Amino acid sequence: MNPRVKDVVPNKDFTITVTFTDGQIGIFDVKPYFDTGIFKELKDWNLFKTVKPFMGTVQWIHEQDLCPDTIYLESKKIGREKAII
Repeated sequence: MNPRVKDVVPNKDFTITVTFTDGQIGIFDVKPYFDTGIFKELKDWNLFKTVKPFMGTVQWIHEQDLCPDTIYLESKKIGREKAII
């Protein structure tokens, strides 16, 4: 099983910055999903920015969500979470 989403931040370019339970930080591009059914309304920034971590994945205000494995495997890893001492 891949790590799950611990935290998420929406970015103005309609990507999300995701922190995973293994400490990896990645950028996931949501734009390729915008032409698919329930994701179309996420083209609206006001709806897009409602993304929150939810049960190991991400979810938006109207309950759109993505598979946590997809988010982990398809995100561009940009670093690791800094350890708090």
